[in-house]
Amino acid sequence: MRPSHRAPDVMRPVSMQRNVARYAEGSCLVKFGETHVLCTASLEDKPPMWLRGQGKGWITAEYSMLPRATHTRTRRETSKPSGRTQEIQRLIGRSLRAVTNLQAMGERQITLDCDVLQADGGTRTAAITGAWVALHDCLKWMRGRSMIKDMPIKEHVAAVSCGIYRGVPVLDLDYAEDSSAHTDGNFVITGSGGLVEVQATAEGAVFSEAELTTLLGLARGGVNLLVELQKQAIES
Repeated sequence: MRPSHRAPDVMRPVSMQRNVARYAEGSCLVKFGETHVLCTASLEDKPPMWLRGQGKGWITAEYSMLPRATHTRTRRETSKPSGRTQEIQRLIGRSLRAVTNLQAMGERQITLDCDVLQADGGTRTAAITGAWVALHDCLKWMRGRSMIKDMPIKEHVAAVSCGIYRGVPVLDLDYAEDSSAHTDGNFVITGSGGLVEVQATAEGAVFSEAELTTLLGLARGGVNLLVELQKQAIES
């Protein structure tokens, strides 16, 4: 039995609330159970220095956790981000760029800030899922002001964690499972089923190719649900 009493293929309750940051061009408060992440999209009317003059835009991300997002206080990263933070930031950026036509953005940059208000496992997957909604609304904001002609976003992208907990492959790990899982994986998948990134790690015991395939199947089911919730969010 999972600590949350969920079946192996059942996700935590998920919600996505748009327009929660008054001044941001796009925003979404995403909740995967007790993991809550505020995602905001901020537009700059110029690309990074190294991209100027090439006629296309850029999407980047920053990720952080509030000091009491976890059970005990963690220090703010006031200088250089930790290796973990940098890895997650790059993952979020890659995931959103994979489904965006950067040429159609023009020479502009959108920064996605993903701030973890409360952490209970799966913060990076929640961040990617909510950041897509914030990005969509930012691009819609641009189109409404004739800054772009067509929506540059090509399709949905969402992410979910899967792992092997007490010998059973399970979907959407919370902290109790994540901290003791034998295998922990994060799957970033597009709405059409394309794989953006797969991260899977053995913790103490190796896993088989068959188990990886099972985890991927669980992840696809979870992402299908998340994409439907994204669609409902942007249509509301």
